[in-house]
Amino acid sequence: MSFFALGVNHQTASVELREQIAFNAERLAALLLEQNKHSPLNDLVVVSTCNRTEVYAMTEDADSVLTWLAQVNNIDVKQLIHHVYRYENAQAVTHLMRVASGLDSLMLGEPQILGQVKSALALSKDAQTVSPELNSVFEYAFYAAKRVRSETSVGSHAVSMGYAVAQLALQVFSRPEKLTVMVVAAGEMNSLVAKHLAEMGVAKILICNRSRERADLLAQEIAHQVEVEIIPFAELAQNLYRADVVSSCTGSLHQVIQYSDVKAALKKRRYQQMLMVDLAVPRDIDPKVESLDNVYLYGVDDLQSVIDENLAQRRQAAVEAEIMVNQLATQLMTQQKVKEASSTIQAYRQHSEEVSQKELAHALELLQHGHAAEQVMQEFAHRLSQKLMHPTSILLREAAKAENPDYFEWLQQHLKDVFEHERKPRQ
Repeated sequence: MSFFALGVNHQTASVELREQIAFNAERLAALLLEQNKHSPLNDLVVVSTCNRTEVYAMTEDADSVLTWLAQVNNIDVKQLIHHVYRYENAQAVTHLMRVASGLDSLMLGEPQILGQVKSALALSKDAQTVSPELNSVFEYAFYAAKRVRSETSVGSHAVSMGYAVAQLALQVFSRPEKLTVMVVAAGEMNSLVAKHLAEMGVAKILICNRSRERADLLAQEIAHQVEVEIIPFAELAQNLYRADVVSSCTGSLHQVIQYSDVKAALKKRRYQQMLMVDLAVPRDIDPKVESLDNVYLYGVDDLQSVIDENLAQRRQAAVEAEIMVNQLATQLMTQQKVKEASSTIQAYRQHSEEVSQKELAHALELLQHGHAAEQVMQEFAHRLSQKLMHPTSILLREAAKAENPDYFEWLQQHLKDVFEHERKPRQ
């Protein structure tokens, strides 16, 4: 049985193709419940995000994984075959560790992917498509991701506007669970801001957008993580005081948050500090706001310089992380080989014990029938040694007959080493 990783991501497939083979949790749960009845592909985990769809499986047939992925999405295998990457055993383990650690993400080192992989494993466990062997590989991958997070700085630097805003909020406010956030406009940029802050655990997010439909879409995406309230755009100024953090990115040609609005909001807040982030070009927030006490105002240029610097630091840290992941993957494969060897050794010991017991019973029977003890013991020792040596002798003969002499030479040398290092009986 081999461990395979097979799928597509943002590097190998267009968004159109990724959409065709993407899964939501409900549909995937139903498919896995059905699949657990079908061998040889009933030991699998599916990771599906906006940037990737991957199947991790214990199977003898990797082609069956590709066929399944195509069939359940009603597309031709030929559509997938030139976009799919396929890894086996050690390479598959390394890939899973890279994914869980954020090293294979569009945003290098992003933290969300680990939670997504854990959720994928939990979904497969619920559907009973995870063997103990497959589970142990995933658990080790989570261990690797934790090591990467704690021992390298690959995930410690903001590399997107949304993530940068979230990190700024953490720097300014010590307790994110108490924060109320207002996003002014629900476009792509502020959607990322809202999602990052929701995952960070803020108390409430106020969405202020000209279009109610767009605001509703964003609200639906984050409502499972945080309390959400939609505010009409015309009521922006009078609700400003409620926000500890304001992120604005409207695309308007004119400023939408005036100096007087912020001054009035501060007074109503009893001058509790505010973080205001202006992601718009042209700017949404009057620059004079920066002069107000207890207001921290950041513009897009301020954040970009932080992102550029931190991206370089993250890439440098990623080199360390890659080395660590490769080492941990090698360790896991070594552990699995040792485990497999242990079961073989146990079977060999059991076989030897059974042979010994049979020969002992035969010797005792001879003694009971009056045979000479010395002769019986000599025969017992000879028969036992012959039978115990038989499996090793067969292996040596087969190795000697092989076209490649390396295996025989390896066995020969290591047996010699064993004989030389055997403990001599005490005098």
